[in-house]
Amino acid sequence: MKSKRNRIISVVLMLCLVFGLAGCKGQKTSDAENVTPTPEKEQQAEPTPENKEPGQPVTKRSKRSIIDEMLAAYGAFGDISKNRVNTLLTELKEIDAADEERWERIIKLWQSIDETPVNFDRLPDGLPDTDELCLVALGFQLDSDGGMLTELKERLKVLYKCANQYPNALIVCTGGGTALNNPEATEAGKMAEWLIAKGIAPERIIIEDKSLTTAQNAINTLALLHEKHPQVKQLAIISSDYHIPTGVLVFEAEAMLHSESEEARVKVVSNAAWKAPAGTLSRMFQAGALIEISGNIETAFDIYYENYDIHELPPLDGR
Repeated sequence: MKSKRNRIISVVLMLCLVFGLAGCKGQKTSDAENVTPTPEKEQQAEPTPENKEPGQPVTKRSKRSIIDEMLAAYGAFGDISKNRVNTLLTELKEIDAADEERWERIIKLWQSIDETPVNFDRLPDGLPDTDELCLVALGFQLDSDGGMLTELKERLKVLYKCANQYPNALIVCTGGGTALNNPEATEAGKMAEWLIAKGIAPERIIIEDKSLTTAQNAINTLALLHEKHPQVKQLAIISSDYHIPTGVLVFEAEAMLHSESEEARVKVVSNAAWKAPAGTLSRMFQAGALIEISGNIETAFDIYYENYDIHELPPLDGR
């Protein structure tokens, strides 16, 4: 595990060199948000093929390495990395123009995601009360024996209100097995049981019980909807308040990356949240989630492990 963490720290140190940011050495990636460059360092030239030494060959990098660096750069340094991110988008465009357009839209969304309006306890009025709308409830870790913790129960109370507010909308319960001593229990399964006991019709409920991360929630949910419920066009994310921006970002990004067109894709149109007494998800965590939906699971989990204490969960991805 230490070698994996060192790889993440090495990436951040490399980015420090790229941006000329002093004082990053020895910090975790999540601490990098507090680094502010001097005006002189902000104006330093970006390293590009054009300013390499004469005669040095220019080697085109893979899409994978470009996307990883772009997401790690914005995750670590935010708007300070704008020039570098734009350079990497240009580099990506030379390889795959369509992919560059998708990632440019995702980066623009990410830059404003913290401004996402959060609706507490219920959805706004005026959403379609049909099965074109799907309420997506994001799970929360179960206790070691498979019981629901307070946070998941509070999210469910919000979901229940929204399900009655829009009685014709479909519902997705997301979340896999996170009970250390009960491999049969899943977050989605427990949520569905609770809703049915409260009188929600079982035929409205879709269970996505394989995921362990927000990124996997998005990947699996959108795949299920595409395969079995193609009439769904709009999503409302239900979670805790601090989780809403990340949930919106990840579901929107997954839809952008894997839809045939921007016009035809499923869109996140609203949200409802429980106001948690505490909780935060950093921009670097969001970078990990975007890296995961882009296909690099190993690096994503390195970032999760580096930034969050998830070691008490069951083994993730075979680890």
